[in-house]
This record gives sequence, C-alpha cells and structure tokens, in this order.
Amino acid sequence: MDPVAALELRSVELQIPRNSKDHHTQEMGLSRLVVRRGQKFALTLSFNRPFQPQNDHLTFVAETGPEPTELLRTRATFLLSQTRHGNVWSASDFTINSNSLQVSIFSPANAVIGHYTLKTEISRDQGPGVTYPLGNFILLFNPWTKEDDVYLPSEVLLQEYIMSDYGFVYKGQENSITSRPWNYGQFEEGITDICFEILDKSLYSLKNPPRDHSQRGDVVYVCRVVSAMINSNDDSGVLQGNWGEDYSQGTSPLEWNGSVAILRQWSARGGQPVKYGQCWVFASVMCTVMRCLGVPTRVVSNFHSAHNADQNLTIDIYYNRAAEMLPTQKPDKIWNFHVWNECWMIRKDLPPGYGGWQVLDPTPQQTSNGLFCCGPASVKAIKEGEVHLAYDTSFVFAEVNADEVIWLFEGGQAQEILAHNTSYIGKAISTKMVGSDARLDITSSYKYPEGSSEERSVFIKASRKLLESRRNSSSLLDLLGSEAFKDKPVQLKLHLARAPLWGQDLLLMLHVQRAPNRAHGRDPIGLIVRFSAQPLLHGGSPWKPFWNYVVRLNVDFEKGLQQLLLLPYSNYKNKLTDEKLIRVSGIAEVEETGQLILVLKDFTLEPPHLSIEVFERAEVGKALNIQITLTNTLMVPLNNCTMVLEGSGIINGQITRDLGTLMAGQTIQIQMSLYPIKAGPHQLQVLISSTEVKEIKGYKDIVIAAAPAC
Repeated sequence: MDPVAALELRSVELQIPRNSKDHHTQEMGLSRLVVRRGQKFALTLSFNRPFQPQNDHLTFVAETGPEPTELLRTRATFLLSQTRHGNVWSASDFTINSNSLQVSIFSPANAVIGHYTLKTEISRDQGPGVTYPLGNFILLFNPWTKEDDVYLPSEVLLQEYIMSDYGFVYKGQENSITSRPWNYGQFEEGITDICFEILDKSLYSLKNPPRDHSQRGDVVYVCRVVSAMINSNDDSGVLQGNWGEDYSQGTSPLEWNGSVAILRQWSARGGQPVKYGQCWVFASVMCTVMRCLGVPTRVVSNFHSAHNADQNLTIDIYYNRAAEMLPTQKPDKIWNFHVWNECWMIRKDLPPGYGGWQVLDPTPQQTSNGLFCCGPASVKAIKEGEVHLAYDTSFVFAEVNADEVIWLFEGGQAQEILAHNTSYIGKAISTKMVGSDARLDITSSYKYPEGSSEERSVFIKASRKLLESRRNSSSLLDLLGSEAFKDKPVQLKLHLARAPLWGQDLLLMLHVQRAPNRAHGRDPIGLIVRFSAQPLLHGGSPWKPFWNYVVRLNVDFEKGLQQLLLLPYSNYKNKLTDEKLIRVSGIAEVEETGQLILVLKDFTLEPPHLSIEVFERAEVGKALNIQITLTNTLMVPLNNCTMVLEGSGIINGQITRDLGTLMAGQTIQIQMSLYPIKAGPHQLQVLISSTEVKEIKGYKDIVIAAAPAC
C-alpha cells in the first residue's frame, strides 16, 4: 500500500489584486480575474499535503467558446513544468510552500481572447487522474507585450489609447473646429461582458460559433466584426443610424454624452439596436469596445469627408443659377465632417511597412465583403495610394483625396463646371493630443501636402489602379488634365462679419477684388450676384433655401469692394437642422460675358457656453461640490431644458435633471455634490439640451485622490 495519500486540491487563490496590477486591468475591478495574453499570471493551489513534483502530476486545461478543441485553438492542454518553452500555453515557474503550490500560467501572445475556464487534472505516477475546476478568467489583447500584434512600445501612448476612459470628438467646420467631450467608460461595470456579447451576437458567431471563437486571436478579424456590429444594418448591432431630423422614437445623436449608457441599453434589451447614432457616436462606441478588448484605439475626425460610392475619385455637386444647391439621388456626398477610428496593430496580411495605425469605420456607408463595415485600412497605404491593399483602402483614400466638381444644372442636365476643387476634401484630420485636451492635426499621416508633386503623383497612381477595375470611372483622368475654367476677372470671398450665434441676425461680408490681369480691360465690370442660404444635413444634403438675395455690383479696374449681407433670424427660425449648419452660396454673373463665378461659405451657429467650477480637492468617497453655470446669450428662450451629467470614476451611470425654461439673457447656476468613485484623472461631462438647441456641452478634468488609508 502506498503510504502517501492521494493529492487533493483544497482551495485555489487566483491572486486577482496582484494579477490585475501586473496586467493593467485593475480598473476593471477585482471581483474576477481579467488578464492579457502573452503574459504570465499567478495562481496558488492549496492541497491536503505537500506537492511532490517527482510523483504528482498536474495537467492544466484552458477552454473558451462552444465546443472547444485543440484544432481550433479554443482548448489548450499543458503540463506543469519548471520552465516555459516558447510562445505556447504553459504552467511553470512553480514554488512549493508547505501544502501550497504557486504556479505561473502563461498564454501565448496569439491566443484567442474571451471568457476561459481553467481546470487541472491531478494524477500520481501512472494512476488515474481527478479533475478539479480552478476558476474562470477573461483573456484580452496585450499591447504591453512585444509578441502581440497590438504591441505599442510607449507607456505614454498606452495610457492614452488603452487606459484613458474619456476623450473628445471634433466637429464643426475646417476653420471653426469644436471639441465635444465623450465618456468612453471602458472600465465601467458590465462593459467587458457587453463587449464579448457584441462578438457573440455577430453574424459570424451566429452562423458558426466554434469557428468564430477560433478566429478571435486575430485582431484584424475582431476589428472587422466589431466594425460591423456597432451599426445595425445587417444584424442586431448596437446602434441604429438616423441622418434625418426625426428622433422622436429614440435619442438624438447630439444628446449622447458617452458610450456606457448606449452599451448598457443595447445589452439590457437583448441586443435591440439603440436609437440613434451618427458617425461620431458609432466611432466613440467602437473606441470604447476596442480599448476594453485591449486594442490601442483613437477617434479621428476628417473635415470635408467624401463618400465616393463609385470610387471615381470625384464628387459631383449641382447648383442652379439662383445659387441654390440641389439635392441629388446619387449616393456620392461630402460630409461637413466624418468621424472614424484608428486602431494600432501589425498587419501580417500586408507587405512589410503597412502596420501601425489602421482606419476602422463602423458608420454604415457601404458594404465590405457583404457586410456594412470598413477596414482595417492602413493609414500608410492610404498616404501612398496603395488602394489595392486590404481592407477598403480605396474607399478611405477617396474620403480624404477625392476631387469636388461643382456643376451648373439647367434644363435637366449639367451644363458647365463652376468649380473643380482638388484640395477641398480631406482637411484638418484631427484627433486628441496625447496627455492633453488639445487637438492634434494628423493630416500629414494621410496625405502629402496639397498641391505638392508627391500628392498629385499619389492621386494619379491611385486613380489609375481604380480605373483598372472600374470602367465607369473613365471620365476622371479627363478631368485631371482638363482646363475647366477661364481666367476669372474678379475674385470673390465670403466671410462672417461677426460670430454666428443661434437666435441672432447673421452678418456676412462679400469681398470682391478685381483681378490684376489687364486682358479683361480697364472698364468697370458689372456683376449680378445671386445668393441663397440653405440648411445642410450632417451628410451634406441640402434643405430648401430660407433666404435669397440678388445684388448688382460694379467693380472698377484694380479696385475692390465689400458688400454686407444680412440674414435675419426670422428667416432661419425653425428651419435649421439640429446641428445648425448653414451654407451661403453666391453665383456672380459677369454682365459683359455671361461668365459665372461661384463663392461658398459654410458655418455652424454657436450655442451658448456653460462653465463648470469645482470648489475643493477631489477625493474618493468624499463630497465634491460643483457649480454649473449657463447664460442664455440668445435672443429667444430655451424651452424644455434638460441636464445630463456623466463621467466614469466620478458618477455611477448618469445624473439627469429637468431645468425648465431659460429665458433670453437669463443665467442659471446649479450646485451639486458628487461622490467620486475611482482615484486618478477623470473627466466630468455636462450636456444641456433644449427644444431649440440640442447640444450645449461642457467638461471639467478632475484628478481624484485615493481615500486616506484607515
């Protein structure tokens, strides 16, 4: 009879505090084990007697997904050993202390991410084994380890693109960019589970769950699945898009403060799409999901962003002679701005040199391999015009490089080109600066300087590659080489004469300058200038004009003149979109020749500004007194005002308060006490919306100190 008792497992200690700190997952809480792949984590096993490595044998099994198998890499079996060998699952570096055994579990850097179960089989010599469950853990991507495809070799960048739970969305116009705060909240309670629920509800997972789970070690695959699942065009995705103006069945895209409420609502309702989203909401929610899963991610805004469905690298815009922009049934359009994501990764599926930042766009613009998703498209490939490289690089290239061609439309057809703008699209491409609230312009990452020989060379190279596969784009190179315009005898510019505040009359100044070219003679030039002002939807589509004006001007040789334009509030009241975006267009007709000259000005009306004051040092669990101040600087009341506060680490969920009506000129001050939850840098976001103005936003960066030790 063997005098040594059979080894029996009595308890398991997952060492969650230690492992969470080592794996940068402590912000996700300490109620369960969350670790990153390609890095060891420690367990302590307690037995009924000391472990004897010569005779006792431990075999570990880690499993994830349905029907796990070794072939699909969703099941791993590995023996306890003293040393680890290679980038494979292992249990090693063990130490024995009385009846306990501390062991390090290592997952390979290409392991499938997801919810895992871990168990061990204990056997002695050649005898039968007994299996014990050790517990569950969640495995994420690991940008801290060199072997992972998402490795990012900068702690400063990792703090920004993985650990920061707030940021900014850049909106507005190229020359008037506004920043809007956003609460990503990737470490909030339940968000990790919701991120994996998103993967589980994808069409790929529903069609073949075992195969889908087996591909979750591939960051390119995961990114494409998430890009498709953030929108709901093909599936039970997170958000339903709405680019109209009727949001009565849900929430206006302007009225979201962050991702947490959206993701929780989607999950709580069994995967029913949340109403409603537009590009900045889609991209911000995807940023939350990807940072939570461990992929360095940022939100990027592109101003004057093209949607070029036929990929001929031209966007056609149509005007009538009254300077009114005409609606079109064509899918091609120019967004005043468009927002997408960049995710950081190695691209082993591409030639060397195309890793790094990759564009992912969850806004459903058009399909990619049959689903509404976009990317990952290498930013480097976009800059170099390598539009044949996967995925959707040609589409993103057009978003930042297409030409705008503006036509005069009469008699049912396009008559003449009013403007051919080669540098209008893809401007002021922006993201949040690392470690700062400032905006960072990253346009040079996407394209060479406008008008440079490199930029035109890349454009022609890309257009020729597209022409090879799209015969219907044959007009593009004709445009590139055409002399579309005669020399203009005058130059026109439109400027805002004062800040464009909603609820006030608007003033613009037309500047007319006689061209120095003597070929036009010295006689005065007569102009008839027709103006219109129209609301624009975010997607670039116009509404009917709310203002028209005609003026006759005489311009003397080598001289200029100015003409003030007044747009009364009464003209645009109740006629704008929620984004308060206006296009003023003018077409000047030269009386002597009939030549037409186009001038445009887009602008967004400014809402009132709110301020947030914090009156003491912020500390976890201690009352933090704040004051929110808003003055209605408009000439009209703001009705049905509602305030929503949000901020991960500061507030659990949201705080909502009805404020009633704020009369013109009235100032309201709201005092509140908050009780911060987590130490570290955080951001408080405040949104006040009303019937008249949907988006009055403010924020306050707050560093929260840990509670003093007892």
